[in-house]
Amino acid sequence: MSQGICILSVVPVRSGPSDIAEQVSQLLFGELFQVTETFDSWMKIMTVSDSYEGWIDKKQCCFLTDDEFSSMNSNNTAVVTDVVQLICNKTLNLFFPVVMGSSLPAIAGNTLTIAGNEYIFESDYTGSQKKITGTVITEYARQYLNAPYFWGGRSPFGIDCSGLTQMVMKLCGIHIARDAAQQAVQGKNIDFISEAMPGDLAFFENSENNIIHTGIILFNQKIIHASGKVRIDEIDHEGIFNNELHCYTHKLRFIRRFI
Repeated sequence: MSQGICILSVVPVRSGPSDIAEQVSQLLFGELFQVTETFDSWMKIMTVSDSYEGWIDKKQCCFLTDDEFSSMNSNNTAVVTDVVQLICNKTLNLFFPVVMGSSLPAIAGNTLTIAGNEYIFESDYTGSQKKITGTVITEYARQYLNAPYFWGGRSPFGIDCSGLTQMVMKLCGIHIARDAAQQAVQGKNIDFISEAMPGDLAFFENSENNIIHTGIILFNQKIIHASGKVRIDEIDHEGIFNNELHCYTHKLRFIRRFI
């Protein structure tokens, strides 16, 4: 099985081997994957961080040797904390943007090496992780405010509900699954909303009792979630109440805690 790494800002992960197939997720710079299948110019991959599967264009990947892959595959990988910042491929003298939540595997100081190319990143990233609290989680979440909703998105320029929760947790050094229904079976269950704390994840169901939405509990009975855009609304035992629409928009199923 071959393996690789994303060395572009954002790469779409699709449901099938075609440019017109639905985008189901995205790879951000520095994220690792394993190749499980190939078809024409497409590769089916499984991401290392969350075992999510989908198809990417071969032209948008960089293959790694077993040794390179092993040296970069660490749970302590640094993560970009600026909304957007430039990184330099010093070997090729190229600058390009990377977004918040991108990975910097095996970075030392401000330098990392990927497939023989030296990269320089001179901005903020997570290092030795500070103690993760609900306040830290909510502060990271607020950095995504007003990002447009984008199905399959994981960046500040377009993100979906479970992309938001996954990326905020990644910034805190907590690895959770990609989709809301997958995230809903992780963490510790909280029985009542009165027991919820900032940083907990709330999950919401449709009329068929399927988990279809998630968001992050804030202080003072508020929730931040991606619905049209990343926004802050009220939450109670019934669900999310949108003051602009004057109605409940999502029915609460349960709450999970990850710290």
